Amino acid sequence: MQNPFPTLYALPIFAGAVIVLTVASIVGWILKLRLAPDGPHPTIDNLNSRIRAWWWMVGVLAAAFWFGKGGVIVLFALLSFFALREYITLCYTRRGDHLVLMLAFFIALPVQYALVWIDWYGLYAIFIPVYAFLLLPIFAALSADTTRFLERASKVQWGLMICVFCLSHVPALMSLAIPGYEDRNLLLIAFLVIVVQGSDVLQYVWGKLLGRHKVAPSLSPSKTWEGLIGGVASATALGAALHGITPFTPVEAALVALVICLMGFFGGLVMSAIKRDRGVKDWGHMIEGHGGILDRLDSVVFAAPIFFHIVRYGWV
Repeated sequence: MQNPFPTLYALPIFAGAVIVLTVASIVGWILKLRLAPDGPHPTIDNLNSRIRAWWWMVGVLAAAFWFGKGGVIVLFALLSFFALREYITLCYTRRGDHLVLMLAFFIALPVQYALVWIDWYGLYAIFIPVYAFLLLPIFAALSADTTRFLERASKVQWGLMICVFCLSHVPALMSLAIPGYEDRNLLLIAFLVIVVQGSDVLQYVWGKLLGRHKVAPSLSPSKTWEGLIGGVASATALGAALHGITPFTPVEAALVALVICLMGFFGGLVMSAIKRDRGVKDWGHMIEGHGGILDRLDSVVFAAPIFFHIVRYGWV
């Protein structure tokens, strides 16, 4: 039976995304035609690659929304898997870590999302930060390989926190029982993704237009104070404008948007610091023009659990 939810609530959002991407595609095509019709142009080619990738990402998210809660949970479980793989690929590991990595990928990850699926908040809120954090180092110690043991154990724990625990709070939004907001929780995910990803894009745009002063040049040379302030302010206004798809008032939506935009920015800085430590520019090459899964989700990862608990303690 056809799921009516996207038609009633989410379809206008995706229709708006299609319009924006269509305009962006036309602009990119015109720029390419006028400035580099017969050869490569790094900036324009990168822009068009990013736009093509956004078409795919919006399409995949729309398909997940169409299947409702199950589709969204499966999508984010897969994203967690690929994100964790990108993360572990850049980490120092040894043969003694093989069992721990298998447990992380094939036990901890699916159990976390299964707990989200059955809405066992009391357990999925502590399963990784308590039980996985305690048990995985035990299995690592049983391998009797003590070379850089603390570093190896910590990296696996931190990877689970970033790639699985934090990201699982996105589909967990669907389990929140908000009075007067029944059957519309998917729109909370839409609000989170639009505002946080919009903040990333707007920070980039404002930075290119006005950026002069670097925020943290050793971590992310492209991030400027002008881009940060302009992008966060614009995304906060965007959040206020989207209050109609949330249980928030315009002022509440703006304040929530401000918090998650700032968390998204700091999340990007933290993930950039990890990449610099590993000596790489991108987490991977899975998404054309964007790098890896973590390059696209670094801000969402840090914003999601904060947004989840703001909504849970403020509106449930």
